[in-house]
Amino acid sequence: MVTKLKSLLWCLILLFGSFCLAFGSNTKPNILLISIDDLNNWVGCLGGHPQAHTPNIDRLANQGTLFTNAHCQSPVCNPSRASIMTGRYPHSTGIYFLSPKLGAIPSLKDLKTLPHVFAENGYKTLAAGKIFHGDSKPYFQEYFNSGKFGPLPKKKISQPHGHKLWDWGAFPNDNELMPDIKTARWAVDQLNKIHQIPFFMGIGFYRPHVPMCVPQEWFDQYPREKIQLPLTKKNDLDDLSQYAIDLTNLKQAAPEHSWIIESDQWKHAVQAYLASISFVDHCLGIVLDALETSQYADNTIIVLFSDHGFHLGEKERWGKRSLWEDSTQVPLILSVPNHKAKQSSSKPVELIDLFPTLLELASLPNDPNQEGQSLVPLIKDPEAQWDYPAITSFGRGNYSVRSTQYRYIQYLDGSTELYDLNQDPHEWDNLVNDPKKQTIIDQLALHIPQAAHPILPGKSTGHKAYQAAHQNNIKN
Repeated sequence: MVTKLKSLLWCLILLFGSFCLAFGSNTKPNILLISIDDLNNWVGCLGGHPQAHTPNIDRLANQGTLFTNAHCQSPVCNPSRASIMTGRYPHSTGIYFLSPKLGAIPSLKDLKTLPHVFAENGYKTLAAGKIFHGDSKPYFQEYFNSGKFGPLPKKKISQPHGHKLWDWGAFPNDNELMPDIKTARWAVDQLNKIHQIPFFMGIGFYRPHVPMCVPQEWFDQYPREKIQLPLTKKNDLDDLSQYAIDLTNLKQAAPEHSWIIESDQWKHAVQAYLASISFVDHCLGIVLDALETSQYADNTIIVLFSDHGFHLGEKERWGKRSLWEDSTQVPLILSVPNHKAKQSSSKPVELIDLFPTLLELASLPNDPNQEGQSLVPLIKDPEAQWDYPAITSFGRGNYSVRSTQYRYIQYLDGSTELYDLNQDPHEWDNLVNDPKKQTIIDQLALHIPQAAHPILPGKSTGHKAYQAAHQNNIKN
């Protein structure tokens, strides 16, 4: 009898030891932060495109809270990611465009990023792929470089001119050559390991960012002759200021919409974007499967987001870098252990909200300098009182304010736009001159930042577009 009791006691000790090794000596949750580059609302659970097939994103949405009205702080990779990782708006840091990158700004060298805060509070931080814009290695204790936007074909497939990344088509032949697959495999390896302290793990997928190139099997899911193009309106730009048109069309890396149509590439490009989405959804599924069968399944917070949206012909343009819904809206899902699942919130939320949200969910000290709001109240009750709009900027002085129903845009030249997203989800009709909407305009305008950091030096595409819009406006 004594021998059996001793054996039972040893078993309990071993089980407790395994638990401590897996989750650390405390009960802090692990964090799995998953970024998908340039993904707009073309996912099944958001209904942005009727043909989008994203079973794994939808599966994750069913496990937690889907934010159906989530928006980025900038429709450009670098400022958007810098905002997420610092909890500061672009107009607070001066990071408006692709350059300079966060680590190259002396005035921000002492600003603690999201992974740094978790590391200081006893977390193991590790990542693979694109989390920060540029080199993510300095921000994590362990980092795996899975590659970047390649592999690239020796000769461009669909667009012979322009930026080397702006291309689309079936390439390469093998999924295993794709950086995103390598990132997913790395994540599986990490989830199969025993971590002695809680982890903060970043998973950064590159697709569907251009080049929209993935193996043929993903194109086969979307036969080109059956592709449904985005809904557009003839003369959609007629009710916009020249400044707004110039800001979003001059000096862009993306091809002109007129070229896409003349070259008969619209369906092919949409097909490639949908194929890239399904491919990255497959990569996400690999990670989710590994987590579900791991010892961390019940103690891991999962966050999935995209850094900004993407135009595929809407508003007669391609790419990001606009203040309209197609460019600012992003998928955002939080799956939190011991919280409700299969719920959604239509409140306007921001990617900048992720920093304070994760601090609260992990029971880490609150940072009063954070400029976002914790989403925990909405995770507990998706219809909770929420008085915060979503603020997006593109360059100093150009702002969008998104409420539950409306979008108000104010440009540096003073021109404005107003859209009722309930009645006009495509933002075809600018209501800013409707006298019945003046009260709404006045209310939304109160959220326009009154002070903005000067633009930091740089020569990226965004800088050039911003400067070209000003120069053209002065001439006119």
